[in-house]
Amino acid sequence: MSSLVTLLADVVWRVLRIAIFLSIGVFLANLAVSFGLVEKIAVVSQYLTGPANLPDEVGTAILTTTASPTAGYGMLADFRESGVLDDRATLVAVTINTFFGFAQHIVTFYVPILIPILGARVGVLYVTTRGLISLAITLTGIVAGAVLLDSANVDRGAMAATPDGGAKTRADDGTASDDEDEPETNVERVLEALFETGEKLGEILPRLAGIYVVVALLVAYSEEILVLAGGSGQALTTGASGLTGLLGLPGAAVPVVAAFALDTTSGAVVIAPLIENGTFTARTAVATMLVGGIVSFAVSTFKRSIPFQYGIWGREFGSKVIAVNTGLKIGWIALALTILLVP
Repeated sequence: MSSLVTLLADVVWRVLRIAIFLSIGVFLANLAVSFGLVEKIAVVSQYLTGPANLPDEVGTAILTTTASPTAGYGMLADFRESGVLDDRATLVAVTINTFFGFAQHIVTFYVPILIPILGARVGVLYVTTRGLISLAITLTGIVAGAVLLDSANVDRGAMAATPDGGAKTRADDGTASDDEDEPETNVERVLEALFETGEKLGEILPRLAGIYVVVALLVAYSEEILVLAGGSGQALTTGASGLTGLLGLPGAAVPVVAAFALDTTSGAVVIAPLIENGTFTARTAVATMLVGGIVSFAVSTFKRSIPFQYGIWGREFGSKVIAVNTGLKIGWIALALTILLVP
């Protein structure tokens, strides 16, 4: 009983954290629209959005992802719901988001934790490789936008229609001048942004919490489920062995890949002494960790991506986002492995 309470408490904490960042993202999106802040940010982001045929305002969400991926996704979700982006344009924007989401992890995880464990040479090579993969995915999104998007996929007028309409109505009423209405208008815009944020959270949070509860229960009782299904933890090791053998990696790569599939930090701890004693070169070590990343997608998608993406977008569009993200990651990692392992 106590373990179940602990599990549910962890779910509540995760959902609460996401709710906080999501509310910030949606509120900032509404606020930026109301006060025209997107025009200032667009000066920087237009180099991303312009070639991809996306509205400049979308760059606000993309750059916000560097500080908070949850907030950035929340802003994109708001743009999609408001009709600024259709599904295809949203997928392009999510793809462009990739490198900026990775950039946050450089400061919070890779530099302070992973590089000290792996050592400077291997750590920097691994982080650089992952960074280049993320950048390649972002550039893929920009190219996809240039090829696949046109004016039919975006509604550039939807972003400013509501604020401008409200301001114009008051001016036409003749009750007060624009200058006299400005303080009241600003307050109304903030309140409207708060109200719209509340509506959005009301739609997303129940769905997000429900999915997280289901996934947490399945993960917590995964061993029992595997036994009932006739499987075991050896399946992961067997799969890792086949993949590493196919790529010609050392036999010691198998436990490393299995560890990476469950936890990146644990995988780094396992491989670090094997790098020091010469079992792995820098190239084969990075290749092994990338293979671990591929295997871990199944685990991380189930534990994190599905609850988060379904909570943000709903099941149908969330599945599309997961499919695009996973497909591009595996494709570019496969290319990186080819380059690393070519004699």
